Amino acid sequence: MADMGSFFLESASITSVLGTVLILLVLYVFFSNFDHERKEPPGPRPLPVLGNLLQLDLKSLHSTLFKLSKKYGSVFTLYFGPKKVVILAGYKTLKEALVNHAVEFGDRYVAHSFNDLTISEHKGILFANGESWKEMRRFALSNLRDYGMGKKTIEEKIIEETQYLFNVFEKHEGKPFSPAEPINCAVSNIICAIVYGNRFEYSDTEFTRMIDRANINLRLTGSPSVQLTNMFPWMTKWVSNRARLRKSAADNREQIKRLIKHSQQTLNVQMCRGFVDSYLAHKQKLEDSGIMDSFYNTDNLVSTTANLFSAGTDTTGTTLRWALLFMAKYPQIQTKVQEELSRVIGGRQVRAEDRMNLPYTDAVIHEIQRLANVLPIAIPHLTSTDVTFQGYFIKKGTIVFPLLTSVLWDENEWETPRTFNPAHFLDKNGMLVKRDAFMPFSAGRRACLGESLARMELFLFFTSLLQRFRFTPPPGVTEDELDLTPAVGFTLNPLPYELCAVSRVK
Repeated sequence: MADMGSFFLESASITSVLGTVLILLVLYVFFSNFDHERKEPPGPRPLPVLGNLLQLDLKSLHSTLFKLSKKYGSVFTLYFGPKKVVILAGYKTLKEALVNHAVEFGDRYVAHSFNDLTISEHKGILFANGESWKEMRRFALSNLRDYGMGKKTIEEKIIEETQYLFNVFEKHEGKPFSPAEPINCAVSNIICAIVYGNRFEYSDTEFTRMIDRANINLRLTGSPSVQLTNMFPWMTKWVSNRARLRKSAADNREQIKRLIKHSQQTLNVQMCRGFVDSYLAHKQKLEDSGIMDSFYNTDNLVSTTANLFSAGTDTTGTTLRWALLFMAKYPQIQTKVQEELSRVIGGRQVRAEDRMNLPYTDAVIHEIQRLANVLPIAIPHLTSTDVTFQGYFIKKGTIVFPLLTSVLWDENEWETPRTFNPAHFLDKNGMLVKRDAFMPFSAGRRACLGESLARMELFLFFTSLLQRFRFTPPPGVTEDELDLTPAVGFTLNPLPYELCAVSRVK
């Protein structure tokens, strides 16, 4: 009997020792750079399970990462819960990684919440990898150009859309109003003209719901609770924002399917109206040739269309809302823009070709994009292979966060990085200068494919609005009281605000 008891005690002791060894082994693998021959990026020591979560402000993640980069350098490691993430900070580092090592840092990491926004992580453009991503991006870029991106045809559509925007602003007769919804509708109509071949009325509730859902999705994706579910997926069923995100994204996909079905029912392959028609015509051509198993399927069309709509609406619309807020807050800068417009353009319509003759106005638009910092962290990347970068070993499959904030606010690149200062983009003669660290559209193979369209939209909408209206704070509100604090979200929107649009037309 004593022997039996001794046996159980010994077994329990062995089990305890083995359990302790196992725990120590897990902690060792989790915490240490165990391959001393390959130096990994530095970073703060993580806690078990939580990682560096307690050091992160999830309401302003980019600010936390920016501060940590000052301590740990331009390449450092953080643990988002159990997930290891490498942060890239500063202009030179991002350029080297995204441009010079474009292939190694070129894959996309698809977080759990991003999966909610698409049918599959292998579909569409934003959240896809491999051959499907390459083909969809190539086809989309080709068709965006075919339907006017960067050309005279889309310029005319933007100018036409400014008239609809003017009508909405003028109805308020100089009284306070929120410009958010009409600006979103105007910008969204440009991408809709390219994607679907037509615009929508601002009073179309299906249209405004689609815009609202796209904006809500980006806000929810950047919310602290949804970020936590990316770190700890088991929390998903208890997080209401994640359920809202899934429902909103699903509703958007259903609406896109209805619009695609209408395009299919009215399709004329000899006279395609937009991207969707071209996609359907190409899909039909492949099927007629007996090619049934291709990348050109309905799921890819829905996901790609959703990507184009969301990307083509949010960032440009958000930048324009920041633009009007900045103009109301800095009236002396607004005055200089309007003086230049009056001197160079007079009363005629501004055209895209006028940009070169409006250096101060162009500098102001650049500075709006820089300081607004609409996309503070690029959509996460994933290393496609093992890579040694700036002396550090980064393993294949590592999540990478390119911190665009650290480029647009880089103290080594900008004279007054946290101040609204159009002189950042002007030389001593008042002419526009290009700055390498101006990177609002990211860089490399994952850079925004609609950059030229966004640049044209920002220029034409901004100049047309400044020609037509003087933007001021509501009565009783001073310029100093206008709040530049961004709302929480994946992209940085201004907090809801009202202003007055006083007509300058006599």
